[in-house]
Amino acid sequence: MILVPAIPVTVELKVIVNCAMSADGKIALRTRKQTRISNEADRRRVHRLRNSADAILVGIETVLSDDPKLTVNTKYVSRPRHPLRIVLDSNGRTPKNAQVLNGASRTLIVTNDKCKKKFPNAEVIRCGTREIDLKRLMKVLDKMGVKSLLVEGGSKVIWSFLDSRTADEVNIFIGSMVIGGEVSPTPAGGLGAPDEKSVVALQLKSVKALGNGVLVSYKVVK
Repeated sequence: MILVPAIPVTVELKVIVNCAMSADGKIALRTRKQTRISNEADRRRVHRLRNSADAILVGIETVLSDDPKLTVNTKYVSRPRHPLRIVLDSNGRTPKNAQVLNGASRTLIVTNDKCKKKFPNAEVIRCGTREIDLKRLMKVLDKMGVKSLLVEGGSKVIWSFLDSRTADEVNIFIGSMVIGGEVSPTPAGGLGAPDEKSVVALQLKSVKALGNGVLVSYKVVK
């Protein structure tokens, strides 16, 4: 276990948020069950993006609902690097049989300062009194040599990175489908902006057709 203190350093780590949503801005069904939105061209892009990153990050809800491997598929990358896998898990709820604990790549479970749990095939970093302190975590990762971080979800985690202005870029693949539903989750969940001044401003970088979908890339205005 590592209890992380405040570290007064300048962070050079680049954070990219990547997600896929339907044409009406949904990332899953109203039951919160995942549905395939990305097409083959986007899946190829995502795995190549994973391979170029030093680390891939998701929240505990994504682990519990989707059980992702967070590895690079050899179908799209012939000699994958298999970047560091990071799970934000304040209270240590990651199941011991989760695929992120399969030993295929180095894994970090990030908990709050009070959590005492240990996990097989994973290191544990304590970083936050109750919820994960993202800015503090970025300083730790930067010190570890992580210079590029890919954030893949879930919606609460994505909002946390945007709301704290910790994210630098946002890539959104828009699939050609409509999911609908007032309670169907969107890419950025959590509490959301309380007022107009708190809205996260983005600067459009590019728009590109990928098969029958569209990839939109933004820079986060800080």
